[in-house]
Amino acid sequence: MDRMIYVSMTGAKHTLGQQAAMSHNLANANTTGYRAETSVLRAVPILGNTLATRAFVVDSSAGADFRPGTEQHTGRELDVAVQGPGWIAVQLEDGSEAYTRNGSLHISSNGILQTRNGLNIRGDGGPISIPPNTVVTIGRDGTVSTVPAGAGANEPSISSTIGRIKLVNPPEAQLTRGLDGLFRLAAGGESEADVEVTLSSGALEGSNVNVVEALVDMISLSRQFEMHMKMLKNAEGNAQRASVLLSVNG
Repeated sequence: MDRMIYVSMTGAKHTLGQQAAMSHNLANANTTGYRAETSVLRAVPILGNTLATRAFVVDSSAGADFRPGTEQHTGRELDVAVQGPGWIAVQLEDGSEAYTRNGSLHISSNGILQTRNGLNIRGDGGPISIPPNTVVTIGRDGTVSTVPAGAGANEPSISSTIGRIKLVNPPEAQLTRGLDGLFRLAAGGESEADVEVTLSSGALEGSNVNVVEALVDMISLSRQFEMHMKMLKNAEGNAQRASVLLSVNG
């Protein structure tokens, strides 16, 4: 009975946490480049001065689903989608590096290539500065080129390469998601640029959340929570009956 109480109690708690994660996934079903949250639960024995039958539930592998989302064509020059595995490096306000799959970029008022939420895109030598009155193109390898506004895009003689977006591909097991939704190296530091990572210009990668599967999972989690609560009630009933028997025998 001890084991049933601990497993059902902590199981109910973590099921609520899974429901919260699933709700977050559904809320981000239309977020560009979003990676769905995942978690797996397991029962482990409680260590310490207690009975060996006592156990509780823990998240054994909370993480992210790294499967790619659907690529959506936009035709916008500053929209890029990472092809296959890989990430776009961005610079946080504290100077550290983080990674995103959201390739919806724009040029800030002071001419810096940024994400839509104002983070600088990392280049080979730091932020990428865009000259005024120019048209920007982004190559498959992340190379950022400009031509004077009004000049024909077919005139390579006036095209100028001004930088290259830092593209990385660290092992998925080394990545952790922050509260801001960006990924970082779990051990800290920065990942090396990977020349094998490529971009598709004029497109964005959609969220990899499968809405139908997420809704089915929400229903399943609701039933799991009900099951845990029934187990707690059964344990309570068993304890009451045992108490009555002990009183009678006493």
